[in-house]
Amino acid sequence: MNAPQHASSGAPDFADVFAKNARFVWRVLLRLGVQRRDVADAAQEVFLVVHRRLQDFDAVRSSLPSWLYGICLRVASAYRRRHPNRREAEPDGLEVVAAVGEPESDLVTRRAWQRLANVLDELEPMKRQVFVLYELEELPMAKVAELVGCPLQTAYSRLHSARRLVFAAFGEREP
Repeated sequence: MNAPQHASSGAPDFADVFAKNARFVWRVLLRLGVQRRDVADAAQEVFLVVHRRLQDFDAVRSSLPSWLYGICLRVASAYRRRHPNRREAEPDGLEVVAAVGEPESDLVTRRAWQRLANVLDELEPMKRQVFVLYELEELPMAKVAELVGCPLQTAYSRLHSARRLVFAAFGEREP
């Protein structure tokens, strides 16, 4: 699938990159520990970097989602450094309940995702990155190792450790 290109530079069109990847960036930032109330600002930071560096994007060396994920990693890491103790939960009742569907099922699902987000907040950053990329974004482990900049076996080790902590937090045994 080819993205529209600028006639002069051969780089993907920024508007197209934004339209096709904004939800991905938002989701990744949330999973990397950016609080929901701050994710819009963090996503804006990501797309400012994308806008500045899009002409340097090399589709031969990296896929666009991988490149975006790398930018998200750096923005989320900077966010966590700036806000190390910012983990307070949003007050009850502020979240909008979906009008369609089964309210009890929606509530259970939202609570499970919130619980997972809390568990991910407690993981060491490198374990979190590997877990999110492999388990939630469903990237192959070789790509995960490349993105986080570690040997393949180290990535597997981090995944195993993260899984053990996540399963323990949910009171389950690792399969």
